[in-house]
Amino acid sequence: MSIHLTGGGWPILDDGAVYREFLSEAAERALQAGRLDGPRVALILVRDGDGAEKYAELTASLALLTELQPVPIVVAEGVAIDSALLAEVDGILVWGGLTPAYRDSISGSFGEIRRQVAAGVPYLGFSAGAAIAADRALLGGWKIGDVPVCPEDASEELEEVSLGEGLGLIDLVVDVHAAQWGTLARLIAATEAGLTDGGIAIDEHTALIVGDGPLRVVGRGSVWTVTDDDGSVRVATMGES
Repeated sequence: MSIHLTGGGWPILDDGAVYREFLSEAAERALQAGRLDGPRVALILVRDGDGAEKYAELTASLALLTELQPVPIVVAEGVAIDSALLAEVDGILVWGGLTPAYRDSISGSFGEIRRQVAAGVPYLGFSAGAAIAADRALLGGWKIGDVPVCPEDASEELEEVSLGEGLGLIDLVVDVHAAQWGTLARLIAATEAGLTDGGIAIDEHTALIVGDGPLRVVGRGSVWTVTDDDGSVRVATMGES
């Protein structure tokens, strides 16, 4: 089973290419457990007033791709999710919104999610859900010191570029909406400033799949790798594989 990190982008395009492997893995796990009416997939949304609307939109879109039994875990910003709802799920999908709010609402369940993933439950993080999957999560911000490093609209309501404790599923810092929001520049600047050793920035409608084999990219965009190289910063891309 794998960890699927998507850079955002809505609505679903390309016949759901960035979701299909996650849904297939969840379905396989459900069959192994004897569930024949579709996998139980936890859908975690942390939203500011539009949770029910976004949940309905997400479930309707996923239902066009496959049969599944959604397990709603929808809370307002500032409210912790109930980790008991994660029991006996076949997949965990963490949606998008304000990255610091997702981190705060889910942090009390980090241990349970790690336990589930270690036991073979696939994880899909969309936008904020991808960013918080890292050991150290890039929470947001648009300045380093007084210097703007990305558009303010991508700040996640933080001024200073900030990293904090993440879920700990991967050891790479993750930024999202890379080409579309200009956040690749934020990761480059954070690396140059020594806030991180580097990381990855994922385009919209694109997923990085981390499993037992080599890292893979699916979707229409790129995954950008940023590394510290003896005082300079090196940027490369991983295309669809």
